[in-house]
Amino acid sequence: MRNILFIALILQPFNLFAQKITKTFTNSKPKLMIGIVVDQMRYDYLYRYANNYSSGGFKRLLRDGYNCENTQLNYIPSVTGCGHACIYTGSVPAIHGIAANDWYNRATRKMMYCVQDEGVTSVGEETKSGKMSPKNMLTTSIGDELRLATNMRSKVIGISLKDRGSILPAGHSATAAYWMDDSLGKFITSSYYMNDIPNWVAQFNEAENAKKYLSANWKMYLTAEKYYQSTLDDNEYEGKFKNEKSTSFPHMTSLFTKNADIKRTPFGNNITLDFSKQAIINYKLGKGTETDFIAISLSSTDYVGHQFAINSLEVEDTYYRLDAALEDFLKFLDKQIGAGNYTLFLTADHGAAHNPRYLKDNKIPAGYFFTGVERKKINEKGIQQFGKNVIVDMGDNQIWINDTLNKEEAKAFVIKELKALPEIQFVVDNENLAISELPEPIKQLSANGYNAQRSGDILFILKPAYIESYNNSTTGTTHGTWNPYDLHIPLLWYGNGIPKGNTFREVHMTDIAATIAAMLRIQMPNGCIGKPITEIIQ
Repeated sequence: MRNILFIALILQPFNLFAQKITKTFTNSKPKLMIGIVVDQMRYDYLYRYANNYSSGGFKRLLRDGYNCENTQLNYIPSVTGCGHACIYTGSVPAIHGIAANDWYNRATRKMMYCVQDEGVTSVGEETKSGKMSPKNMLTTSIGDELRLATNMRSKVIGISLKDRGSILPAGHSATAAYWMDDSLGKFITSSYYMNDIPNWVAQFNEAENAKKYLSANWKMYLTAEKYYQSTLDDNEYEGKFKNEKSTSFPHMTSLFTKNADIKRTPFGNNITLDFSKQAIINYKLGKGTETDFIAISLSSTDYVGHQFAINSLEVEDTYYRLDAALEDFLKFLDKQIGAGNYTLFLTADHGAAHNPRYLKDNKIPAGYFFTGVERKKINEKGIQQFGKNVIVDMGDNQIWINDTLNKEEAKAFVIKELKALPEIQFVVDNENLAISELPEPIKQLSANGYNAQRSGDILFILKPAYIESYNNSTTGTTHGTWNPYDLHIPLLWYGNGIPKGNTFREVHMTDIAATIAAMLRIQMPNGCIGKPITEIIQ
């Protein structure tokens, strides 16, 4: 009896220690993880517009959270599909397979959209917009790993206006993913996730929220004198809305004929967050015994940026409106989940370049590469030499060669033609990246982005500040390159377990999923190459 008592006394401190560790691990996990990806948000937007941000939106995250100030993409092409896949898989296109928004499928000799799935059907509306799933992504997401770690008890939801912005982040085993159809302005899903749309989604759609937002027209959110970070309202760098004679405010969005055109206005961010609130309430996210996850992509910033470009009043106004919407969303989370019960990160899938005409007018070297024009010229010469088009597709700095030709001869021909063009800085055969003339770090970025089954045969790199124009337009802007304006993105952490502070140490987009895995004490996604950001893990 004495021996038993003696052993019990010895073991008691160890038992208390084990209970303390178990309790610490349990209590440290947030009830809800929230990922917010602001499509096309450059890092400098955190500070460029800061004087007019409220105290409760971006500034709250900056003040009370942790800021990774030197977060970089570690691959190219820097486009939406790749970005969303990389954030949530912790991997790169070479591994997860989302090599572009679209790629040439050599087996079918047709273009393949990154979330295209002809084997599923739309749910919510009879539209082709629902024939989508994550089947083209080859690895798990952090949401998949969370589901696996909890024997599928955790709920994982993806929400975006863009299908790829909700499907790829949510992963393969997601509870649900929702996106907006291309015409009606309603949120839909696919039969990959469910057979019938939930009642709350149907009710949200029946309320015609998109129409209500558009009916208010797009006016300046603040008084005109506060917009000092932009060029004149009506200028030649910006694209016009259909049926508008100028690019000036106000924009008569009430006259839009398609409710889905809300995507092209800042109101698209509002409706996305409104829908996200309803998803949190109706799925009872953060109310169970396990950590839940919601991945939200705010796409309207990308649409506005493409049309109006960096220095526009419209982009500036969009971020003031987004700041206010974030403040409202954070207050909702405080009330619904409880302050301190959730962990949130905010980042971007890529940045964007200044409009080249604007740069040139300010004596900065810049220009355009008119993709369609150059493809046509090269194919015309190719027909003379080979009897056929040599290029079957061209975009995102990649070229797919006609595989009915002698591949080596056709590649050599196209590379020679491209090298003669003044807009081109480097051209390489993707199969020979390792021995190419590309300097570091562009070579490593290219290797990380090259997927042998899906990427193009040839990679071309434009001079800095030169951008691809697919329809010969010289308004607005785009992205996709290795340059800092496309690769440098914001990364803010906030909430449960996150210390206050910042670092200028270089971290990568692929570190986000690895960090979340460490926070939740779960396995990293199965293609993850990222490393936990140790400064924020407590």
